[in-house]
Amino acid sequence: MKELNIRSNEAGQRLDKFLGKYLNLAPRSFLYKMMRKKNITLNGRKASGGEKLSEGDIVRFFLSDDTIEKFSGLQAAPSPNRTKNVRLDIIYEDEHTIFINKPVGMLSQKAAKDDMSAVEYLTDYLLNTGQITQEELKTFRPSVCNRLDRNTSGILSAGKTLAALQQLSEMFQVRSLQKYYLCLVAGRIEERSRISGYLTKDARANKVSLHCEASKRTSRIETEYRPLSSNGNVTLVEVHLITGKTHQIRAHMASLGHPIIGDYKYGNRRINEQYRRDYGLSSQFLHAYRLCFPECTGALSELSGKTLTADMPELFEKICQDTKITY
Repeated sequence: MKELNIRSNEAGQRLDKFLGKYLNLAPRSFLYKMMRKKNITLNGRKASGGEKLSEGDIVRFFLSDDTIEKFSGLQAAPSPNRTKNVRLDIIYEDEHTIFINKPVGMLSQKAAKDDMSAVEYLTDYLLNTGQITQEELKTFRPSVCNRLDRNTSGILSAGKTLAALQQLSEMFQVRSLQKYYLCLVAGRIEERSRISGYLTKDARANKVSLHCEASKRTSRIETEYRPLSSNGNVTLVEVHLITGKTHQIRAHMASLGHPIIGDYKYGNRRINEQYRRDYGLSSQFLHAYRLCFPECTGALSELSGKTLTADMPELFEKICQDTKITY
């Protein structure tokens, strides 16, 4: 018999969802059968699976150790050899949340089974600092709440607890967070503007297209930007991302005739090659540099009214200095 005491990160979800995480290789039919036969109980009583768990609840498994082991397919923690040389640039951390300055080249989340992403590096960091255990990872995994392209740097937000993860995710979904980016674009921009349109994504090509009118396949996008500094050839722009769709900033700026420097998908190849030769720039000059929080309660109360800022990569700073761009 195995007994589990429900912790805060496991509370608030249905019992069957919890069981599906803990015995993640077991068929759902098996889990319901075990509950019907009282081989899995909640607080000493027969359960249906629809019960909502509370902190302190006790789930008992009247199953053999072999059966539990067979159906517990916990994903292994990242190998120390794969994470030891990665030092996270932590901008802010409290009991519930952590924010890192993601470098160019790091995935926000896995794209393939063997990928290493910010989620794996964060998990390893939390294990090494004793903030989470292997046992807890069976039923709750910290995760990032926003995504940045592999070759976009800047602030990644993550929840270390279920409550924070849910609150942060909702903030990004309802857009109560203000998100600002820095990008270096071709040409001179002299005035701030707010632009909107409609976007469709070609998943196969991983590229988006912009349209003036809505259709069943389009998503509305809205972008606000203001120039910070220009040398006549390029302009450093602050972008307020009002909606947050795939490649929105990159496609929107390119549609204005001001593509982001280093962006080979939507940009100007001739200009990009010049910056590759002169500086070794192999990614788009796009950086998620500021997050502004509204009034927050609960797990996010420490973030209420705060503004978090991420320094630009050293290469971006050098390009700005050499091209006499100030910010």
